Amino acid sequence: MRAYWLVRCLFVAVVVYSATAIGPIDGHMFVNASLGLALGVVVVIGELWLWDTKVTSLLGALLGFGIGLMLGRAITSGIFWANTADPKVRFMHTLIIFVLPYLGLVMGARRGEWLEPAKLAGLFRDARPQRRYRVLDTSVIIDGRIADIVETGFIDGTLVVPQFVLKELQSVADSSDALKRNRGRRGLDILHRMQKMAGVDVMISDLDFPHLKEVDLKLIEVARNLMGRIVTNDFNLNKVAQLRGVEVLNINELTNALKPVVLPGEAMTVFVIKEGKEYNQGVAYLDDGTMVVVDNARSRIGKNLEVVVTSVLQTTAGRMIFGRMADGAQGAAGDQPSATRSETRSTREDSGRHPRSAAQA
Repeated sequence: MRAYWLVRCLFVAVVVYSATAIGPIDGHMFVNASLGLALGVVVVIGELWLWDTKVTSLLGALLGFGIGLMLGRAITSGIFWANTADPKVRFMHTLIIFVLPYLGLVMGARRGEWLEPAKLAGLFRDARPQRRYRVLDTSVIIDGRIADIVETGFIDGTLVVPQFVLKELQSVADSSDALKRNRGRRGLDILHRMQKMAGVDVMISDLDFPHLKEVDLKLIEVARNLMGRIVTNDFNLNKVAQLRGVEVLNINELTNALKPVVLPGEAMTVFVIKEGKEYNQGVAYLDDGTMVVVDNARSRIGKNLEVVVTSVLQTTAGRMIFGRMADGAQGAAGDQPSATRSETRSTREDSGRHPRSAAQA
C-alpha cells in the first residue's frame, strides 16, 4: 500500500509541476499550481473509487463510452444541413455529444459481466434446452433391468445406442452357443421394448471411432462427444470411464443402494426352498437375491415362515442374513452359541457360491 501511495503522490506532483510550467491560466503561478493540485487530487479520488471495480465493468464502460461517442459524432455529422449559427441547434449538438457517451458509459459498466468468456460464448449458444444423452453399453442392454428403470422415469434424457453396440448384440444373437444366442436376442428384445415406451427417446448413433478397437473405449469417446453419461453394469468400464473424466450411471450401484436395510430383531416372512449346510438349517432368498439362513427350519422347506433376524453379514460375494423362527420354543441363551457357529461355517462355505447379488437374481 505504501508503494501505491508513493505513486499517487508522484502523480499529483507531476500534474502540479506541469500546470505550473505550462501556465494554462494567465496570472500568478500559485493559481496554476492550485489548479494542478486540484486536478491531481480529483483523479486520485476517482482511482480510489474504482479500486474494487471489476475489470469487465471497466472494459464495458470504456467500450460503451466509445460507442456512444461515435454515435453522437455520427448524428451531429448527419445533420450538417442544420443552421449551426442557431443557439438551439448548437445546444442540441452539445447535448447529443454529452448524453450518448454518458449513456454508453453507464450501460457498459452495468453490463460489463457480458464480456466474460462464458457469457460471450452463451450469446452464440443454442438457447433451446440442451438434450441429455445416456449412452447404453452391451452388458446393460442384455441385463434387461434398464428397461424397467427407464419405464419408471428414473433415467431421463435420450438413450443412445451406438451402431457398434448393435453390431455386437447382433453377433451375440447369431452365436452358435445357445446361451450367448439367447442373451443376444434378449438384448434386442429389450431395445425393441424401450423403443415402444411412451415418452422414451431411443437414438441409434452413427458415431464411431475406427482407430479404437475396444468397444469400451469407443463408448467413452461417444459419451465425451455427446457430453452424456454411460449407463452400464460393467465394473471395469465404470472405472476406466471415471479415470477418463466421463460420468457413469452404474445399474449395480443403484440396485445396491435400493436394497432394504435389515436390522437384527426385525421380523420378516420368507419362503424356505432348501436345507442349509449345517444341521437343521433352512435357506430362503429375498426378492433381491439375498440369502437368508434360518435355524431349525429344515422341516419347513417349501413353506412360508416368519423369522426374526439375528445378524447380518456382508461378504465379498454378497449379503447374508441369519435368523430364527419367530415361533420357536428354543431359549435364546441355548440357541445363541449354535447360531453363532452355524453363521461362521455357513459364511465360510457359502460366501463363494450361494449368496446372489441383485444382478444375478
